[in-house]
Amino acid sequence: MAGRDWPAAGADVRLQGRRLALLTTIPRLFAALLLGLLAAPAQASPLAPEAAPAQQPATPAPTAGSIEVDRADGQDERIAQRLADIFANVPSLSQVEVSVSGGVVTLSGIAADDAAIQRAEAIAGGVEGVVTVENTIERDVSVDIGEGIGGLGDRIGQVGRMLPLVGLALLVALAIAALGYLIASLSMIWRRVAPNGFLAEVITSAIRFVFVIAGIVIALDMIGAGALMGAVLGGAGVVGIALGFAMRDTVENYVASLMLSLRQPFRANDHVIIDQHEGRVIRLTSRATVLMTLEGNHLRIPNSTVFKAVIVNYTRNPQRRFSFELGVDADDDAEAARVLGRDTLAALDFVLNEPAPEVRIDRVGDSNVVLTLLGWIDQRQADFFKARSRAIAASKRALEDGGFAMPEPIYRLRFDQRTVPLPFENVGREGGEPRASTPSPAAQPPAAPAPARPAAQTDAHDVAPEDEIARMVEEERADTSAGEKDLLDSGRPVE
Repeated sequence: MAGRDWPAAGADVRLQGRRLALLTTIPRLFAALLLGLLAAPAQASPLAPEAAPAQQPATPAPTAGSIEVDRADGQDERIAQRLADIFANVPSLSQVEVSVSGGVVTLSGIAADDAAIQRAEAIAGGVEGVVTVENTIERDVSVDIGEGIGGLGDRIGQVGRMLPLVGLALLVALAIAALGYLIASLSMIWRRVAPNGFLAEVITSAIRFVFVIAGIVIALDMIGAGALMGAVLGGAGVVGIALGFAMRDTVENYVASLMLSLRQPFRANDHVIIDQHEGRVIRLTSRATVLMTLEGNHLRIPNSTVFKAVIVNYTRNPQRRFSFELGVDADDDAEAARVLGRDTLAALDFVLNEPAPEVRIDRVGDSNVVLTLLGWIDQRQADFFKARSRAIAASKRALEDGGFAMPEPIYRLRFDQRTVPLPFENVGREGGEPRASTPSPAAQPPAAPAPARPAAQTDAHDVAPEDEIARMVEEERADTSAGEKDLLDSGRPVE
């Protein structure tokens, strides 16, 4: 541009000026490099003063030899005019003002954002003849209320135009959900397919849930809200995982209820022991197993505990064995005592002959021989606790009548030197141990006669099964006011 305005002589002068500038620039660069190396330690020193706050970076300094010494007349005005024309055609830079002096461009005014400010600086730096750019443009932080209201109005208008499509999508979603509820309402079909009513309810709930979700997804896809649909599904997944961890015990209990309803481990009114809890089963609900304890109390055990517990069911097998221990003197004939105890149990009318009763010599105690007596009863004809109580009484009476002693525990006492001595006599020592002196027979009072032992009483009905708890359980099951649905099904096989 300058070459077109100057004559050939001016071009020679400018060429010589450039050479001279190049020759003078090289020593200046070396000097600047040396000063930078000397100033670097001072800047890194902890005693150096704090650096001035950083200012907005300007256009990088031109390379060596790129600045012209002589400039054409009117070049600054042409640069300013060119930049003004460019900024006028860019909407985001229409409010930027330009001033040029000696090839230095100063930008001022306001711009929409930081990106527009940087863009204006880049445009100014790309114009030929510009030495550097001082960027003082400020970001426009004012609020255009009219534009905002206009944008809101456009959005409202867009929503109004989409209302028919939104209505159609809503109708489609409702139709799909209604279809799911209609299919789930066919309870007779699902009760025939499912093993029990509880599982049928689970299936119908799952059908309704799937159809409702499908209707929502299809409706969102119809109105073009794919991003919203993905956000909804992603949020539902995250919420589901969070709820799964938070309600882990509840979910575990629900699954255990489902498995127990399928397995049917017991019947109503069964006498069971579940995790050290004994009682008769009232009902199995979707949350807990309800027992009636032998004391007549209600006991609710969570189904998750019941599913993992060891269950003892006394009702499944009507035959039940009782056992108890009796001790006879160590000097007595233990085998004869065993035979007598077995015959005594066999003579009781409520003890079954098959399996036959049995008596075992269990162990030798401190002062006796311990016998374990075992007998079988039919729980449908005899109560377990009554039968065991009558058997203990009859066996003890028979052994005592047979001359077998049932000694009490014997303890030996040793006294040290600090206690008051007791009168001992030297005669009658056994094993070196002194024996306490006993008064003469003449000084002893006459022994009182032993009370007459009452005759054994037998009552054919005194071991009849107790049905109080069973009757209470039946009354509880007949009362449906609690509203808890029983998952026990007598028509299904017991596990």
